[in-house]
Amino acid sequence: MADYKGRIGNLIRDARKHRGLTQHQLADLLGTSQSAINRIEKGHQNLSLEMLARIGSALDSEIVALGAGPTHLRVDGPTTLSGSITVKTSKNAGVALLCASLLNKGRTTLRKVARIEEVNRLLEVLNSLGVVTRWVGEDNDLEIIPPAELDLSQIDEGAARRTRSVIMFLGPLLHRVDEFELPYAGGCNLGTRTVEPHMAALRPFGLEVKATDGAYHASVNRALEPERPIVLTERGDTVTENALMAAALHPGTTVIRNASSNYMVQDLCFYLRKLGVEVEGVGTTTLRVTGKASIDVDVDYAPSEDPIEAMSLLAAAIVTKSSITIHRVPIEFLEIELATLEEMGFRYDRSEEYVALNGETRLVDITTHASELRAPLDKIHPMPFPGLNIDNLPFFAVIAAVAEGQTLLHDWVYENRAIYLTELNKLGAQVKLLDPHRVLVEGPTHFSGAEIVCPPALRPAVVILLAMLASKGRSVLRSTYVIHRGYEDLAERLNELGANIETFRDI
Repeated sequence: MADYKGRIGNLIRDARKHRGLTQHQLADLLGTSQSAINRIEKGHQNLSLEMLARIGSALDSEIVALGAGPTHLRVDGPTTLSGSITVKTSKNAGVALLCASLLNKGRTTLRKVARIEEVNRLLEVLNSLGVVTRWVGEDNDLEIIPPAELDLSQIDEGAARRTRSVIMFLGPLLHRVDEFELPYAGGCNLGTRTVEPHMAALRPFGLEVKATDGAYHASVNRALEPERPIVLTERGDTVTENALMAAALHPGTTVIRNASSNYMVQDLCFYLRKLGVEVEGVGTTTLRVTGKASIDVDVDYAPSEDPIEAMSLLAAAIVTKSSITIHRVPIEFLEIELATLEEMGFRYDRSEEYVALNGETRLVDITTHASELRAPLDKIHPMPFPGLNIDNLPFFAVIAAVAEGQTLLHDWVYENRAIYLTELNKLGAQVKLLDPHRVLVEGPTHFSGAEIVCPPALRPAVVILLAMLASKGRSVLRSTYVIHRGYEDLAERLNELGANIETFRDI
């Protein structure tokens, strides 16, 4: 019994750390004491089903769900994949565009939106503000119609706390409301790395924010407007998006320097142009935005395909030594990744380029070939676009595990994510954690099945699932809600390529 309590405590601790919460902050969310949380995480506390459910809700982690237990995946391998698969539209672009729809008083129709849990939570928040949303047709088109006046007093706090994206409401809302309050997920205190850059980017527009009692209290000084270029201290994607949305409803010209030029930022720029906002410098680190005092147009926009999902599918083919065709790969956001893979010995064919439905993003079809890989000569590390994408770095852990030799991965951005890659060791890999940012992977690996609790980080969770495809025997991945936050029907789509993945719940 004590062992089970210890395992549950470890799971809660990991989920808490992933959310960026201290024990004291989690205790406040649950209405209990910090010492009680400490006992729970050490496995020294009996837990009721109600308390487990409350902890799961506070941490946005499906530790237990009342009425229906968490979903698990049972994987039989090793698998050889075949056939073709089409990359779905970008999760991160979809999230940004949902926030940006608040800029527009008219109807926004987004084409082929990924139906994932992160999108569902944002829709719940938008609906609580009075925004009418409707799924249209079989292609996941989404219609968004804002009310004449947003009712921020009715915001769905539960849904808002379960998405980190709510911070991107600051940019569009600062022009529509003089004072407002937004709930925030615990751990996003002002002054932390993840939040202060947003504040610095939005202060020139008159926004001041105080964080107390788990909420952003925002007020806007209409007399202030940007007098000089806004220089972002961090080239973050969501920070750039917030600055862009604030600039869109500012009728003057705003210059944003050290801007991210990543895929979701480009999609947002293309959408803003549809709204009549002038955006120069798309794809560079200097954006020049000439906004409008009011936007009221009916627009139709199709976000481009997701380069991170494309990388996931490439990794699935590589670790299972399979030949598959991946359609609609956004090549301009995967060129460094593919160059690195080619250096490691990966063989593939790709089609001529064609244009995405947004009329801008370059796509190709890629056919993979079974390849014998070797470790790269240099370490693999992410950089802002056009470098190797930070979200794609974890996939190189499972790829390196099937390559000959030692590969060093340096995840300099996140302090807690690299540790989850050591979960691959339970499947037979040799992944050594050197420090919070670096892992050393020794290959090649002959994976064998195991039972693993899904880590609370999205990309490492998918990495473990992909390793299970290549593992001999049966594997079980437990509590897979985090995967559903970022991927639509991933297990089912892999099954269409020949995988043997079964979804189940505990009775």
